[in-house]
Order: sequence, then structure tokens, then C-alpha cells
Amino acid sequence: MKKLLNEFRDFAFKGNVMDLAVGVLIGAAFQGVIASLTSNILSPIIGLFTQRNFDMLELHVFGVDIRYGAFLTSVVSFLITASVIFLLVKGMTAAGIRRAAPADAAQKTPARRCPYCIGEIDEAATRCPHCTSVLT
Repeated sequence: MKKLLNEFRDFAFKGNVMDLAVGVLIGAAFQGVIASLTSNILSPIIGLFTQRNFDMLELHVFGVDIRYGAFLTSVVSFLITASVIFLLVKGMTAAGIRRAAPADAAQKTPARRCPYCIGEIDEAATRCPHCTSVLT
């Protein structure tokens, strides 16, 4: 059980998982702002043309109320959210803001092998990090 918990901890606190969690939280907050924009600003403006609140538009069929105005408001909210996220990602890509691999990771290519344990070692190493043999 302890091994499982340690594996979960290692997984949960990796950089990618934490980035995803932060992104989801920011996205949820952003979606709330867009929902407020559509229901409190855009719907009343559209309601000027329909002479009532756009969210409250409904169709009565056999005693059942079909609230198509609320559905259309949700669609508009989705389109605004998707458009803004698309433009942000496109802008960041164009600006070259990408997560780059650390420079150290790209330069750490093993140049030679230890003659004792055949482990990969750096060219400047004087002692093998695997078997601790002194290298000449």
C-alpha cells in the first residue's frame, strides 16, 4: 500500500499534472466570467430585439417548457470561451512562448563508458557515478 501511495504522490506532483490542474482551475474561473458576460450583458442586449430576456425564451409543447433561450445562451458562452482560448494559444505559439527542455538535459550526452561497470559517464568525470571506480 505504501508503494502505491508513493507512486501516486510521484505522479500527482509531476510538473505536467500540476500544470494541468492549474489550467483546469483557471479555465473554470474564466468560464464563470464568460457565463456572466453572456447572461448579464449579451442576453439583455439581444433581449432588446425580442422584447424580453433572451434567457427566458421558451417554447410550450404539450405542457412542457423547452427553454431554448437558455440553451442558446450556453452555446454563445461556449463559442466565446473557445474563441478566446484559441486566440490565446495561437498568440503564445506565434510569440514562441513554449516550454523548452532544460539546456542541461540537452547537453548531458554520455561521452564514454566506465571500463569497470560499462556505465555511461560524462567526459569530464574522474570517478564513475555507478560503481565509484577511479577513472584515469
